[in-house]
Amino acid sequence: MKPLASLGIGLLVGLVFTGCSKPPEPTPEKSDKPASSATIPAVSAAKAMGSVAEPSAAAGPADVAWDAPAAWQSAPNPSTMRKATYKIPKAAGDDEDAELTVSSAAGGVDANIKRWETQFGQAKAKVEPRSPNGLKVSVVEIKGTFAGGGMMGGPSTPKNNQMLLGAVVDAGDKQHFFKMVGPEKTVSAARKDFEALVASLRAK
Repeated sequence: MKPLASLGIGLLVGLVFTGCSKPPEPTPEKSDKPASSATIPAVSAAKAMGSVAEPSAAAGPADVAWDAPAAWQSAPNPSTMRKATYKIPKAAGDDEDAELTVSSAAGGVDANIKRWETQFGQAKAKVEPRSPNGLKVSVVEIKGTFAGGGMMGGPSTPKNNQMLLGAVVDAGDKQHFFKMVGPEKTVSAARKDFEALVASLRAK
C-alpha cells in the first residue's frame, strides 16, 4: 500500500504546480511600419526636413504708390535717398514754402517718430493709426521750433512756428516716410491735400 500512497501524493503535487503556473506572456511583435502622425506631427516632421518655410519678418509692401496733389510742385531730389520732393506754396503771411519729402529707411516706426520729435526740441508728436488700402500707416503731427538734423538734412538755425505732418507706412523690415515740414500756417492750409495723399497710399 505504501507505493500506491506515494504515487497518489506525487500526482496531487504535480496537479497543484500545474494549476498555479501561468503560460508566458506573448512577446510583442516588432513592426517595420513608421510611427503614426499622432506620434510625430506632420508639420514638425516637415520642418525637421526643411520643407516648411518659416514666416517672413516683412509685414508690408516693398514699395508704395501715391497720388500727389495738383497744387504741389515736384522738385529735384537733393539726395538719392529721396524718392520724391514736393514744394507746397506758402500761405498768406508766411515767408517760405513748405516741403514734403518721400523716402524709405529701416529702424522701426516708433524710433523714427522719436527722431522727428528731437528735430522739434522733443515736442510731443500726435500719432494716429490709419489703414488706407490695407496698409499700416501712422499719421504724425508735431508743432514747435524746428531745428532739423534728420537724415535728409535741415535748416542750420532753428525756425519758430513750424509744423510737421507726416505719414509712416510700416513694411516690417523697413518704413516709407512722407514728411511735410514748413511754416505752421502753410502746413495747416495744406492739410486737406495731405489727407488726400494719405488716402491714396497703396502697395506698388
